Amino acid sequence: MLQQAKPTPQLQQWHDRLAPVVEEARATLRRLKPGKLVLQSGCEQDEDGNFHLTFFWQEYVISGDDFTVRRAETGAEPSSFTQSLILTYLATADGTTPSSRWVSFRELPAGLFYAQAFQGYSGNLLVRELPGGIESFRRGCETLGGEALGIGDAGYVFTVLPRIHLGLVYWEGDEEFPSQAQVLFEDTAAHYMSTDGLAVLGSQLVGQVLKAAR
Repeated sequence: MLQQAKPTPQLQQWHDRLAPVVEEARATLRRLKPGKLVLQSGCEQDEDGNFHLTFFWQEYVISGDDFTVRRAETGAEPSSFTQSLILTYLATADGTTPSSRWVSFRELPAGLFYAQAFQGYSGNLLVRELPGGIESFRRGCETLGGEALGIGDAGYVFTVLPRIHLGLVYWEGDEEFPSQAQVLFEDTAAHYMSTDGLAVLGSQLVGQVLKAAR
């Protein structure tokens, strides 16, 4: 289940900015033909006209009538925060093929301004709170089904939405340099989510890995 990261002023600001976009995203989605939505986002549509996708290993159903998001397993509506991320993804998706070319947060559109803050509550947080260093990192990532990424001393790729893949990379420190970790994004990620939203996804991934490693 998706766990929210520890709150920071920057994350809270992004949470507040994401919450009101639910209705705006729904208005955008109502104007899209279902087939185009499926093609552009990589979601699936069932015979009843509802859409299905997986978000952080949890399956969700999005009503084709009013674009209400529900958990597939229970039928319960998730938080407005989770709904806003899923609906923003669907409304933003333009069908661009994911590139497998990795960039840092600062290379995302308007990412430079918040890059230091993002690193503080993502990669730096991971190194600081991870018990057992790189072996714990590997264990946490592999528990979540991460696929090997040939960057750093250990790196993994995660599919958090159908066409949003995040990389998580760890460099093991020594006597001279401390260990480091970083969340990476495909350079096509902005075709599927705002930079604000991508920051939240990155922080959630770190939280999931920490939980799995423990």
